Amino acid sequence: MTLEERIQRLEDIQDIKTLKHHYSDFCDRDYDPIGISELFTEDGVWDGGAFGRHEGRQAIHDGFAAASDQVAFAIHHATNPIIEVDGDSATGQWFLWQPMVTADGQAMWMGARYNEIYVRVEGKWMFKELVLDIRMMSPYEHGFGKMRFPPAPAE
Repeated sequence: MTLEERIQRLEDIQDIKTLKHHYSDFCDRDYDPIGISELFTEDGVWDGGAFGRHEGRQAIHDGFAAASDQVAFAIHHATNPIIEVDGDSATGQWFLWQPMVTADGQAMWMGARYNEIYVRVEGKWMFKELVLDIRMMSPYEHGFGKMRFPPAPAE
């Protein structure tokens, strides 16, 4: 790999990290639907598991416009990135540690893994797919040591 290729790879990784930081910032600004959706390709996918799946930029916008129906407050700590770049596409994996408050006032701890696909569009890195794999969502007062997931509501 030439020096120029190595520098380009490092710049691409940094640009993808910046993309992720913008995503987290928009989420922590009351899930700004315009800011978040503009980080995705037109046909992008946001798959939040229990929080829903949205295909296409408009659906992602609409999903985040209603996010306050589920989450009233959150602070996203995205850490430990593993980013692999291959030309104009890349994959990434991150860990998420998130204190949050649900719309009904329940304080929670959430731990998850992000699995992501990125593409470069007109020189700019964007999300092609973001999948959230929730590993725990524990009530604050119990903690993840006693209750990794709250009981499912009775139907």
